[in-house]
Amino acid sequence: MAKDGSTIAKKQLLQREQLWPGAEPWLWHRKANKGFATIPKTMPLILQIMDDLSNGKPLSATYLGLWCETWDNSMVNVSKHQEMAHAAGFTGQRAVYTWSGRMQLLQSLNFIDIKPGRSGAISHVILWNPHRVIRFHHEKKTPGLVEANYNALLERAIDIGANDMIDQVVVPPPAPVPPTPSPPLSTTPSAMVLPPQPIAPAPPAMPTTLEELGNMNTDNLTSRS
Repeated sequence: MAKDGSTIAKKQLLQREQLWPGAEPWLWHRKANKGFATIPKTMPLILQIMDDLSNGKPLSATYLGLWCETWDNSMVNVSKHQEMAHAAGFTGQRAVYTWSGRMQLLQSLNFIDIKPGRSGAISHVILWNPHRVIRFHHEKKTPGLVEANYNALLERAIDIGANDMIDQVVVPPPAPVPPTPSPPLSTTPSAMVLPPQPIAPAPPAMPTTLEELGNMNTDNLTSRS
């Protein structure tokens, strides 16, 4: 069970003053100095397991460089590939190429996901919870995962209260698809239903011969009488 952090901190502060009196001005303080990233205390073990899984292509420096670029939101907008490669320890003409390969390997192992954008194929990166990713590899028995290192991570996580190494992963259900709205009733004249119109009788055919003309005149006289 994890101990109360504030109690431990107070105890260590008293001990530090006895061992290194007057060291305060030479220490780095998160609350007093800008430019810091929040990391899990299991990070050294996480990085070691990453390197175990990478088949001789160390990923730890590349991953740590990514993590240090986040703002506690697990996302990085990558605009300076050369700087990221240098921070990961890659130099020379192939620095960015080698760094890009490590990024793709991190993605293939599900530690990150990459989206393209205006900075090229690697423009936006999200970092998944490394504890859950390592648990996934342990369940799938991914080659390269060392059982002793996984057990060390599990023990350390339990000791500090990192429950995401032991809890049940609950995946939220997908959002329901909204129903398709019915098309609005058309008010155009072509869609309006009109009552049936009376059909006017066809006019009589015009005579084309003298005989037909005579017969038509005879019929008119008969009808008048």
